[in-house]
Amino acid sequence: MQLDHDQLQKLLALLGESDIQEFKLEGDDFRLEVRRNLPHAAPVAVMQAPLPLAAGAPAPAPAPASLPEVPSAPPPPAAASRSDLLEITAPMVATFYRAPAPGEPAFVDLGTRINVGQTVCILEAMKLMNELESEVGGEVVEILVENGTPVEFGQVLMRVRPA
Repeated sequence: MQLDHDQLQKLLALLGESDIQEFKLEGDDFRLEVRRNLPHAAPVAVMQAPLPLAAGAPAPAPAPASLPEVPSAPPPPAAASRSDLLEITAPMVATFYRAPAPGEPAFVDLGTRINVGQTVCILEAMKLMNELESEVGGEVVEILVENGTPVEFGQVLMRVRPA
């Protein structure tokens, strides 16, 4: 798959009209990532330079006549908020893990008392393991995400009853 300048402009225009926050597209010789409305970051559009083909590798297929339709992912289901509970939310798009490694105990379970700065989960993004530290203290009363599932930016992961 190849992407020419006009197709790139059309794709960016379509993305600009949608509510997609993050978009990645990879071809044989390019990678395109577009992100917007992320905290503390300006909108970014990065297109990687063409990758050199290995000797004897087949030439890339010709570009299609028109762009494929861009599917829009539905937003994550929003669980009802409770005013007496504090929420721990995902600061990034990632994969949620409750434990530091498979077979090890979870960082927190229902009923666990946590302190500010305590690690409550791991969020894996682009093969980087990011420990998420709680910004609140209290008792974990809800864990809203299953282990190993993808999460969206701002998605509520856990609810805590303040101490």
